[in-house]
Amino acid sequence: MKIGVIACETFERGLEHLIKDDRDIVHKEYLEFGLHEHPEVLKKTVIEKVNALEGKVDAVLLGYGICNSLAEVTEEMRVPTVRLDADDCIGVLLTPAEYEKERKMCAGTMYHTPYFARMNREWFEKEMRKKMPNYEEVGIDIDWYLRVMFDGYSRVLFIDDRLGNVQECIDMSKQFADELDLRWECREGTLAMLAKGIERTKELAKAKGKVGGPSQLQGISAQ
Repeated sequence: MKIGVIACETFERGLEHLIKDDRDIVHKEYLEFGLHEHPEVLKKTVIEKVNALEGKVDAVLLGYGICNSLAEVTEEMRVPTVRLDADDCIGVLLTPAEYEKERKMCAGTMYHTPYFARMNREWFEKEMRKKMPNYEEVGIDIDWYLRVMFDGYSRVLFIDDRLGNVQECIDMSKQFADELDLRWECREGTLAMLAKGIERTKELAKAKGKVGGPSQLQGISAQ
C-alpha cells in the first residue's frame, strides 16, 4: 500500500506525530499557510498536487478542511482522495461540534494552535508590508494594523494539541492577547480527525486494490 499526504503546513506537527514511522506513507508535502485567502488558487494547487501522484500512490490524504473552496474537490482528483470534513484547520483540531460551541460562546475569538501562536506579530507585519507597501507614508504601524484587524475580538483561545513542548507557544499566545487587550483562554484539542483521515485513506487504498482502479472510486471526507 502506498499513501500520499498533501496538507496545509498547519497540520505538519500533528501529522508527523501520527505518521512518522508509517511505512505506508511514501509521499508527504506540506503547503504554505495562507492559500485559503485565494480560494481558486488553493483549489487549483491541491488538485495539481494530488493528480501529480497518479500512478505513484494508491490513495491520498488531503490535509485540508473545506477552506472556502474544497467542498467537492475530491471529485476532481484522479487519485482516490480523503479530505478532512471540517470548515477549516481549527474545526479539524477541535472537531466541528466543539468548534461550533466555541463560536457560539464567543464569536470574536482568535484561535491559536501552536502553529498560529508561533506566527505572532511578525507574520501580520509581513502581511501588512505586502498589502500596504506605503504604510509608513500614510502613518500606519503594526500596532494600528492589528487593532483594526482584531476590532470586535474579545479573546484569544489557545488550543493545546497535547503533543508537549508548548510552553513557549503559550507564552507567545498570552503576549499576543495582552498586547491587544484580549482575554486569554486555553483548552485541549484533538488529533482524532487527523487519525481518522489516515485510517480512511488506507481503507480507500485497499478498496482501490479490490476494484482494480481509481476510476471506480469516489473521494470521501473523514470526520
